[in-house]
Amino acid sequence: MGKKRKQIEAEVVEPEEIPERPKRTLLGWKDKSQVPDKETDSKVFRNKEKYIDSVCAVVCRYRHLMLNMVSILPHCKKDNKVESKATKGATMNELVELRSCSSCLFFECRKHKDLYLWMAKCPNGPSVKFLVNAVYTMEELKLTGNHLKGSRPILTFSNNFDKDAHWKLLKEMIIQIFGTPKEHRKSKPYHDHVFVFSIVDDHIWFRNYQISDKGPREDREKMTLIEVGPRFCLNPIKIFGGSFGGPTLYENPFFVSPNQIRALEKRKKAGKFAKKVKAKTRRKMHELSNPLEPDEFADMWKE
Repeated sequence: MGKKRKQIEAEVVEPEEIPERPKRTLLGWKDKSQVPDKETDSKVFRNKEKYIDSVCAVVCRYRHLMLNMVSILPHCKKDNKVESKATKGATMNELVELRSCSSCLFFECRKHKDLYLWMAKCPNGPSVKFLVNAVYTMEELKLTGNHLKGSRPILTFSNNFDKDAHWKLLKEMIIQIFGTPKEHRKSKPYHDHVFVFSIVDDHIWFRNYQISDKGPREDREKMTLIEVGPRFCLNPIKIFGGSFGGPTLYENPFFVSPNQIRALEKRKKAGKFAKKVKAKTRRKMHELSNPLEPDEFADMWKE
């Protein structure tokens, strides 16, 4: 029989007192004296703006435009195609929430011809619907400009954006969506290109220029702008109070649907054929009403 070992009583160690975690709210710390060192040192506002880029049944040219937008905006996330039409708004809001984004650019193609762009702040709005015209991608332009990929752009606007309330709203949305946040993990700490937004004939024209500095930094006169691309034109249709829907805040009275334009062109072509038919009938009626007199010498040479 083996001997039983003596049971040694384990020493009871009293747990150390763990300091309470400082309470925090959505607006900041309740007791500012308990703020950690990292929070006190960094007093700079951190912009966590991100947006998602998605498409719906687009053709190859418009898909290349979307890829160009992804390449020049480093704070974006690309998503797959969205096929649901009835619940498009709810589907997009869910995708934006899953991707932890606050904005959305949604490219929608109709009849493989017309491109519509939804620019929305999710999930509470507002949102804008544009008709995209005059699309030229980077591959089509083949210009000499070439800026650093991932660099932060400088946004410039024309003076027309400060005239009306709807243009001011669009300007603020463009600043929040197209402006790359400072110290973003995918961005470079350089400003070597400019996004130009200008209003001409109630349309927003977009251009992307590279800042080319050929001389020394002191000589600012030698700085030039070289267009890189892409370029496109945005025709605002409606501004909604919610995300992908809601009450209509603004409606463009000068907007004409591309379907109506194509219908008018078809009517013009149909009008040409109708004019030809009417001219033939008028010629026949004129010949019947005004018959020619018989020619005396018509049968002279038949013999």
